Amino acid sequence: MPNTHIETRKSRDKERVLSLTQDLVRIPSVYRPGVEGGNEEKAALYVAAHLKKLGIEVQVEEVEPGRPNIIGVVDSGKPGRTLLFEGHTDVVTEGDRDSWKYDPFGAEIVGGRMYGRGTNDTKGNLSCMITAVQSLLEDKEEWTGKIILCIPCDEEGMMIGIKHFIEQGWAEGVDGAIICEPEENQVCISQRGAMRIALTAYGKMAHGAISWSGINPNWRMAKIIVELEKLEKREQERLGKHPTLGWPSITPTILQAPAKGDAQVNVIPEQCMTTLDIRTVPGQDHEILKEEIQRIFDRLAEDDTDFKADYKVIEDRPWTSTEKEEPVVKAVAKAVRKVLKKEPIYNGVPGATDGTFLHVAGVPIITTGAGDREVPHQIDEYVDIDELAETTEIYRQAALNFLQS
Repeated sequence: MPNTHIETRKSRDKERVLSLTQDLVRIPSVYRPGVEGGNEEKAALYVAAHLKKLGIEVQVEEVEPGRPNIIGVVDSGKPGRTLLFEGHTDVVTEGDRDSWKYDPFGAEIVGGRMYGRGTNDTKGNLSCMITAVQSLLEDKEEWTGKIILCIPCDEEGMMIGIKHFIEQGWAEGVDGAIICEPEENQVCISQRGAMRIALTAYGKMAHGAISWSGINPNWRMAKIIVELEKLEKREQERLGKHPTLGWPSITPTILQAPAKGDAQVNVIPEQCMTTLDIRTVPGQDHEILKEEIQRIFDRLAEDDTDFKADYKVIEDRPWTSTEKEEPVVKAVAKAVRKVLKKEPIYNGVPGATDGTFLHVAGVPIITTGAGDREVPHQIDEYVDIDELAETTEIYRQAALNFLQS
């Protein structure tokens, strides 16, 4: 026989999470430097006001002008563990609006799905974590310890929000964190690391018809890229395919010559620049990879007296791995079993999240949430509304599992 009280609560929570998700998606929070209101402020302050209405203690901390972090604290008044939920307020650009079938900021529900930028990544999951805590409070559930709602800015950029959160001491004493991202409610216990590198080859500007009077940096860059591909293959052969994260990779993305100024077909540029998006897996050391790049430069310089190149690390985010026996992982896995009536699927996150820096700060992390893993950042981004309801219940049960033990 179905439990009427539980079904009523689930229906109530589903209605609330859909309403909150729609409200948040309808507040554009794309970071657009130089555009008035082109930041997370309106969405973040809406969340802050919503939390205050629920009786949750709220801190608003401005990271940069118009880019605040919101922190909600729910203290049981009893000693125990501290659980952190994390979900960001920023979303990526919608791109060309004419390419969308649905209004990117309309949060329209059609055929069991809600469409719009952030429905999947990750305003839907942000709404799930807030609604889950609201449900615990309203039902006066018994638990110990503390819940922190970490709602930072800039996850889609350089992650300045979570860095500021950690710098302000909020991660101290946190026993486990649930990173609320679209993972099809899989239990993701690992993440690929990320290094972004800007690499420059130097030459001497000259007329294309008198090439011997200059030094062409493009030839040097071509040799560097070939050597980087060899390095990628060596790393893949050494490590194999990771069971949850796939292959380590070194990907040249931007290739630009000249690095500054206008290009011209009959001019040898002074510099050639490329950017690398390097994704790493357990077993790789970022410092050793940097040394390998320098060794490539040194080898090429031995055969070419005109060779000159250097690199700059733009961002360095390590890979992460959390053991299945960690209490926060066990709490989520148990919740998934109860809510979905099946064994959890353990997986990894193909990129970095705000959880990367919480991991570095010593907090055990697990990533899970509603939404198809391949839909983030796409045209006509969507989330299944039934999955939002399931995720809300998973977060609710996971919190109880973690804070009642």
